[in-house]
Formats: sequence, C-alpha cells, structure tokens
Amino acid sequence: MNLRWHDIIQKIDDYRWQISPNYKSGMKVPGLVYATEKMLELIQEDESLEQVANVAFLPGIVNYSLAMPDIHCGYGFPIGGVCATEIKKGVVSPGGVGFDINCGVRLLRSDLNIKEVRPKINDLLQALFINIPSGLGTRGRIKINAREMDDVLVKGAVWAVERGFGNTTDLEVIEDGGYLENADPARVSDKARQRGMPQLGTLGAGNHFLEIGYVQEIYEPDVANVLGIGEIGQVVIWIHTGSRGLGHQICTDYLKVMGRATEKYQIKLSDRQLACAPVKSEEGQNYLTAMSCAANYAWANRQFITHWIRHVFADIFSRSCAVNLETVYDIAHNIAKIEEHVIRGEKASLCVHRKGATRAFPAGHPDVPQVYRRVGQPVLIPGDMGRYSYVMVGTDRAMRETFGSSCHGAGRVQSRSAARRSLKGPDIINELEKRGITVKSDSISSLAEEASPAYKDVTSVVEVMQEAGLARKIAKIYPVGVIKG
Repeated sequence: MNLRWHDIIQKIDDYRWQISPNYKSGMKVPGLVYATEKMLELIQEDESLEQVANVAFLPGIVNYSLAMPDIHCGYGFPIGGVCATEIKKGVVSPGGVGFDINCGVRLLRSDLNIKEVRPKINDLLQALFINIPSGLGTRGRIKINAREMDDVLVKGAVWAVERGFGNTTDLEVIEDGGYLENADPARVSDKARQRGMPQLGTLGAGNHFLEIGYVQEIYEPDVANVLGIGEIGQVVIWIHTGSRGLGHQICTDYLKVMGRATEKYQIKLSDRQLACAPVKSEEGQNYLTAMSCAANYAWANRQFITHWIRHVFADIFSRSCAVNLETVYDIAHNIAKIEEHVIRGEKASLCVHRKGATRAFPAGHPDVPQVYRRVGQPVLIPGDMGRYSYVMVGTDRAMRETFGSSCHGAGRVQSRSAARRSLKGPDIINELEKRGITVKSDSISSLAEEASPAYKDVTSVVEVMQEAGLARKIAKIYPVGVIKG
C-alpha cells in the first residue's frame, strides 16, 4: 500500500476499507471504501481518497463518506462517491451530483438473437448514427419552444410519452416514473434553457454511448426471466447519456450560488469545490428544484433516444423478427434525492448524494417498480466499449449500509489526456474489430479517451459489489456495436 495511506486506511475485510475520522481535523464521520487490496493500489494514485475524507466535513453527514469500487477523482466529490445528510441540520452540495445531472443508463431488451443482428450490425450503427446525433454541442431532431421547454423540465419522460415517443410501460420501469415532482423551471437560468432546448434526443460526447450487445451469461435465471432477459444470445441495447448542456449550466450557475452560501452560513470545508448550503435554506431548495428540472430533462432525453432506436430496428428488421424493444430499466447515477432510511434504528429523511453511483434498492421496497418488486431493483453497470457490462439487482445489505447504493460502471484509471497520449483511435478500432466489436464515432481521435486501458475491468468492480453484498449479479452482456460521441 502507498506509504501515504499505510497508517491511515484500515482494512475491515477483503472488500471494505475505512479512513479514520482522525485523519483530518473536521471530519465528522469515517470514510468507507469498497475495493480489493489490488484495486486500492490503483485508487491511491489520484486524489479520490483525499476527496472521500473531504466529503466527511459536510454538516449533517450521516454514517460514512462512501466510495464505490469505480471511484476516481472528480469535482469536489469523487466519482463513485455517496453520502447522505440530515434534512434539518445537513447540506446539499452540487459537487455531490456533478455537472452532468442525471447522467444515467437505460437498458432495452429485444426478442432478437445475436445471430440475427450480427450480419446487420453495420447497417444498424449507420442508421442509429444518423438518427441520434452525437458529439459535443450537437442539435437534436426535437424542436420545442420556451413553453414546451418548461413542460419538459416539469414532466420529464412523461412529456415525451404523452406526445407519442414511447408508451406508459416505459414509464413504469424508469426510476421515479421518469420525473421528479419538485422541479421548478423558474429556478433555471435563461442560459441553461438556451443550451438545453436544441439538444433533446442527442447522445453527447465524452463517455456517453449507445451500445448493442448480447447476453453472454445468466447467473440467476429466475430473476433474469422477471427482468425479461431470458436466454443466452438475446440482444439488448444500452443508452448512456444525461442532461447535456442544460445540466452543465445549472451546476455551473449553482456552484456560484453555493460559494456565497458557504460563507453566508459559515460552513467550514476542506475543499471549496464542496460548496454547499443547508438543505432547508433558500439556496438549497432552489438548487434541488433546478437539479430536478435537469433530471427530468435527462429522462426525456433518453426517452426520445429510445423512440429513434425503435424506429431504426423496425426499419431494418422485418415484423417476423418480433423486435419488440422494451425498457428493462432506466437509472440515474448523478443525482441528489430526499429519501427515507433507517438511522440508528429510526426512520429518517435524508438528502442522499450519488455521484457516479446508482440506487440499489432491495426486493419489497416501495420505490422498486411493481413488476420487479419481488426480486429487487435492477442495477445497470456498463463497462467500457471493449469489455463486458452487467445487470444486477439491489439488496437489503445495500439499504442498510450504503443508503441503497451501488457502483455505476468501471471507473477510470487514466485521465482523458493520458489516454490520448498513450493510445490511438484507429488502433483501437482495429483491435475491437478483431474481437467482433464494431465502433462508430464522430471523432476517431477521441476514441482513445474511452478505450479499455483507460478504465478498470468492470468485472472486478462488479465482483466487489457481489462479494460485499451490495448487489447480485444477474446477467453479463458482451458488446457487438458501439456509437460514441
């Protein structure tokens, strides 16, 4: 172990490591990191463990400052960080949500088999690439006016479905039914609206992607059947994107507000990137209602993309293939929510920050869609474009230990600039083609940023979640076609 952390971080078991609150004067709770010892060696190479300790300074923080095994350095909070604060005495911090509010994942299942899809993968990717704009600053096919923009911010995916872009069965399996109720468009700046209006139905850039894959392994067949993932070779589609320029601008706007609020309320922090305000304050409430607008926009965005994917598959495959693309689940992994949890034996309302982390609620929880309630909430864990992705379900232990939270992906081990220096886009495409994976992007050079060596192996991340008891493996998915922004 790195000498810097040798006497600071303590091993609890093979998958849990604790940072003592004595590490820094001002820490209110310990840090708790989920990782193997081998993974911890990589995690220590950036400042993410320091960020775990810094989050522990937040007023009203409960139990632990948590870090999932896909942890890496972010703005204020580490990506892969989770914390909950009390409503009465606690704070909300935009750094605990991030710039891409409700960046999230939707998984679609089909009735197609990989043998039917693989011969047409190039046609599929080309048609998807044309119909779903990707890349930085792209404009979508959905044209809306200012009044309609307000409706999107309030109603999210519901607004899209009401206009024929999907159906009510989609809404039944989206986190929160596809919208948060406390959204207030009046708290969103004109600049944020202007950035967001032309981008509905777009994928974006960076680590956002659309991926066609197939089921390679099933670990719990009974649960998989409930999720509609019934057989080896079944084709599924991943959508990974968020609130685009709208969410980025909302975060930017409120970081300025929170910087002033931190001074106003005399909040002592070890990192000004954790700027925050009391949850009950005017500043805190305004941020949460604006953040909800961005979350709703992101759910609408993924709903529009789902609609275009269905059209493309219907055009390429005949009715006899019974495409029937249905939403398995849609989950946010950059969000703050008011939730009820049991703390010291009593129910408490908390503001749960998940940044690069997803909900992992157990069977029986009322917030799990009725169709999945007996098996638990689907937990969607995409890997990098050259390796596997996983479908898991939440557990009771996650509810007790991590406020019902799990990891959200593989997690970076190289910065984007380092990846660009060490890898070349054309080489990556050729290597993936040899492994049966076709990639399409509007920027071949930027593919280096998202190549497999830039990420942890998601299988090792998922194993930590499984062995720590925070989520259970249901299915493993292998990619065959990827669109990157």
